[in-house]
Amino acid sequence: MWVTDLEIKQMAERLGLLCDEFVRAYVRTVGLRRSLRELPGGDCVLWGGKERGCLVHAVRPIQCRTFPFWHEHLRSQRSWENLARSCPGVNKGKLHTLKRIEGLLKRKL
Repeated sequence: MWVTDLEIKQMAERLGLLCDEFVRAYVRTVGLRRSLRELPGGDCVLWGGKERGCLVHAVRPIQCRTFPFWHEHLRSQRSWENLARSCPGVNKGKLHTLKRIEGLLKRKL
């Protein structure tokens, strides 16, 4: 998950860490950008499992907030169905309006 300086600051505060501590523990650099580290298997390093969920849910990055409504998943019905087969949360829970989805995606840009 790509992260901004502001998101890093918010997540660090949520966990009671200084920004530098948070970056050393949870962030990696990819080219000119920064991303949250991933655990073996691909889970986010801040994912505490089903029992605990996201450790920073209230201040999670915009990329997390907009999942699964990413362009690559919305480009076709087939793309969405492929995602639904691999992600158990897709097509479950609250139904979002197109207006809400478009608003979230505009914030991401």
